[in-house]
Amino acid sequence: MEPNYNEQERYQQARKRVEEIKGFYGNLTAYIAVNLTLLAINLLTSPEHLWFFYPMIGWGIGVVFHGMKVFNYMPFLGRDWEARKMKEFLEEEEKQKHKQNWN
Repeated sequence: MEPNYNEQERYQQARKRVEEIKGFYGNLTAYIAVNLTLLAINLLTSPEHLWFFYPMIGWGIGVVFHGMKVFNYMPFLGRDWEARKMKEFLEEEEKQKHKQNWN
């Protein structure tokens, strides 16, 4: 029974990954379409003031972070950082226990 469970679990994880990637590409597609529309509206209505940059930059930051999360690229708070931090906390807790035992 266990091999089926592992196979089913792997399938569910793969499916979840595909859904995350599809979600990112959907977000990216909407970002491009909406910002091209805003650019056209901006150039047609008030070309002397380019305001379309503001929503483009704001939403763009969100798209970048979404992509970093989906494609597991988190240089600051990635899995390696998380594992190192957990190890650090556990070692600190262990030191505190030894310190208390000596007192």
